[in-house]
Amino acid sequence: MKTPAAIMYNLLGEDEGEPGFKVAHQLIARALEIPGATAHWYDKPEMRRQRKMGHVTLVGPSVGVLEARLKSMLREEGYENLNEAAPRVGIVMGSDSDLPVMKDAARILNMFGVSTEVRIVSAHRTPELMYSYASSARERGIQVIIAGAGGAAHLPGMVASLTPLPVIGVPVRASTLDGIDSLLSIVQMPRGVPVATVAVNNATNAGLLAVRMLGVGDADLLARMNQYQEDTRDYVLTKAEKLRKDGWEAYLNQ
Repeated sequence: MKTPAAIMYNLLGEDEGEPGFKVAHQLIARALEIPGATAHWYDKPEMRRQRKMGHVTLVGPSVGVLEARLKSMLREEGYENLNEAAPRVGIVMGSDSDLPVMKDAARILNMFGVSTEVRIVSAHRTPELMYSYASSARERGIQVIIAGAGGAAHLPGMVASLTPLPVIGVPVRASTLDGIDSLLSIVQMPRGVPVATVAVNNATNAGLLAVRMLGVGDADLLARMNQYQEDTRDYVLTKAEKLRKDGWEAYLNQ
């Protein structure tokens, strides 16, 4: 595979003769409006019902994304909006008070060119919304979910119980217990419902971990991660060399 996901849709004759050609050409026209779609027309002179006349290939970041694009192509509606990148990572939190922490995950993902969506989904106050979001995430093309939570921190675990997707929990520091309660809640998930986690308030690492997960099936993203690591190393080496040359007193006074 040279792409994370691919689908082939056969173009079969829907009718005899000219009416069949018209239907096929309309479908091809819609396909060409969809990112990642390529039409292959065999140029057969005679159209018959159920005769294979060509095919359309769709490539993209996930099967879920491609299935949504294919359904839209066949419905004749909604495909005009598919030029917008479908989100690959969902960032959810129980309250907007978590956003100052969770924004760091969104910024990292934006830096790597990974499409995201950011939502408020409370496990306690909007349980129906949480259920709907988590259970539909894969079908909508989401590949990784980052869930931030403070206090009891039920959101990451509940989301993980409702989806086969990897979930990264970000413990958010609350007004009491310094976020340790959130961290311990996330790592105490029962056997069979895994949730990855990071340090308290470290949504940056959650974003980087999501990029690495996606990079397993995305060579371009993996190359960007390699470059990020090299840039980080060079940044540290530059500071180390400056400290060596200037001495610690001059370094601190700059």
